[in-house]
Amino acid sequence: MTANAIGVLLAAGAGSRYGSPKVLAHGGEWLGVAVRALLDGGCTDVLVVLGAAEAAMPAGARAVHAAEWATGMSASLRAGLAAAGDSGFAVVHVVDTPDVGADVVRAVLSAARGAESGIARAMFDGSPGHPVVFASKHWNEIMASSGGDRGARDFLRSRTDVIAVECSSMASGVDHDFR
Repeated sequence: MTANAIGVLLAAGAGSRYGSPKVLAHGGEWLGVAVRALLDGGCTDVLVVLGAAEAAMPAGARAVHAAEWATGMSASLRAGLAAAGDSGFAVVHVVDTPDVGADVVRAVLSAARGAESGIARAMFDGSPGHPVVFASKHWNEIMASSGGDRGARDFLRSRTDVIAVECSSMASGVDHDFR
């Protein structure tokens, strides 16, 4: 039996460069698109990490509050992983990449499930992006090594066994920082 995967959608930020919290962008459309991508891509459940704003949850998603969201992405990542329970994998995604669909999630999750490390990340034209998949055996180390706005960057850079999944044929992976 394949270990289940939980989606961890990072959506707690204030969107200062964007002008408002991205979880509310386009009337919540980006939120709905990201949740659907995670669910249709193989996640059994989706945790939406909130902070700067509250949002109505789409079907299949539940909210997790990152109390220290203003300190950076790492607080959101830690809150999401801490709430992930006994899932075998966490598919970490961000709310501001609305063209990333289920096909990208499915490809990256499949690569992680097939890798001894249990770690895979989406690449777009050779540049790292989201989603990133982590087997549960890594969660404590990720939470301990994350700080500020770096998320899992330090953890990923310390590894030589991260499977890179080129996804540019499926999406641009561009995150939207400005309107």
